[in-house]
Amino acid sequence: MTSPGWMGLLPAGLRTRIESSPELQRVLPNTGWLAGDRVVRMALGLLVGAWIARYLGPADYGTLSFAFAWVALFTPLAALAHDRMVVRELVERPDSAPVVLGSAAALRLLGGALGCAAAIAGVAILRPGDSVALTLVAILASLMIVQPLAVVELWYQARVRTRDAVLALTLAALIAAALKVALILARAPLASFAWAGLAEVALAGLAVTLVHLMRECGLFAWRASVAECRALLRDSWPLALSGAMILIYMRIDQVMLRQMASPAELGAYSAAVKLVEGWYFLPTAVVASLFPSIVAARQQDPAVFSRRLQRLYSLMAAAAYAIAIPTCILAPWLVRLLYGPGYEAAAPMLAVLIWSLLFTNLGVARGAFLTSMNWTRPYLFTVALGGVVNVALNLVLIPRWGGMGAVIASLVAYWVATHGSCFAYRPLRPTAHMLTRAMLRPWA
Repeated sequence: MTSPGWMGLLPAGLRTRIESSPELQRVLPNTGWLAGDRVVRMALGLLVGAWIARYLGPADYGTLSFAFAWVALFTPLAALAHDRMVVRELVERPDSAPVVLGSAAALRLLGGALGCAAAIAGVAILRPGDSVALTLVAILASLMIVQPLAVVELWYQARVRTRDAVLALTLAALIAAALKVALILARAPLASFAWAGLAEVALAGLAVTLVHLMRECGLFAWRASVAECRALLRDSWPLALSGAMILIYMRIDQVMLRQMASPAELGAYSAAVKLVEGWYFLPTAVVASLFPSIVAARQQDPAVFSRRLQRLYSLMAAAAYAIAIPTCILAPWLVRLLYGPGYEAAAPMLAVLIWSLLFTNLGVARGAFLTSMNWTRPYLFTVALGGVVNVALNLVLIPRWGGMGAVIASLVAYWVATHGSCFAYRPLRPTAHMLTRAMLRPWA
């Protein structure tokens, strides 16, 4: 087999390892495309998002962040056919792709409509008389209606062929970023940036769908099946509920800050959160590429399965340390550079919150293991425990320390959900030891 040209740039030892593994030769380019897409979108989101934050100021930026956070709490309803379950079925039953994808799209359309209605009704109850919040939530909640379009990307993930999808998504991200910049230059009102957020999601879905139609022409072969919908729903609902719990401990802090502190405090906290969440692309891209091989290893050889998991955990921990240490040191400079003097309160929050990246990286990797084992209920238990801890700590800490209280609550909740909860559930104790090993010796 002829080695790809890019391998000539690698050290000899690493090149030999890759040349001896067809699986790595297939996965690494795919991971590179996914990571490249996430890097572009992270950079665009960070730079344009910081510009939006400067333009709006902490108070209005906090109001917009509240609307995004509130809508996020309901998006699991739009994922009734969970990404990993759909990918798993596509890997294990490739001949059934049309019915799997069609059924997944139908479930997402139904869930998206329910989530949109629930988000709007909920904010009307939570903040009666707040017409600005209601308007922003109504606009952003509409993004759940276009969620079925995202199913196309899962077809590419299952085949470890994401190049075409990535190019389409990157183009959509560039167009959306240009739209946001135009709104800033035009001195657009607050609601315009909610419309831009909706446009970004819609453009991404449409771009991937058009590429699929041009290259594969298989979209019109999709068909929904009641039996397939039931099977996907049966396997996905614990993960969808787990997703809701994850979003609770990732977003409830912003909702609670809006209720218990000032919009400006929420704006500073949201600025720190954006700088941390910008790095979430890394574990998502790596695990999305490796997940099909993890599923295959579990079916073939338990020893290989275990080794791949430990290596994945160690890789995720090492990546987190490589990002967290310099970010912690440079936090004041980064905040001043990106957000300006109005957001100085975000610097100490960022210096602490960046360490949550260790647990979110490992959490994504552990989620791939649990999904491959179809252990959806233990997954639900761990993230539900993290959500409960986050809400309880926020109630105690936000009144005392404001945004920093929310930071501490989030950091503890991430640890509980990813690592601490594994000790409380006997079948996950071996996983707890593997995660501990990765955190203490990520280079091993």
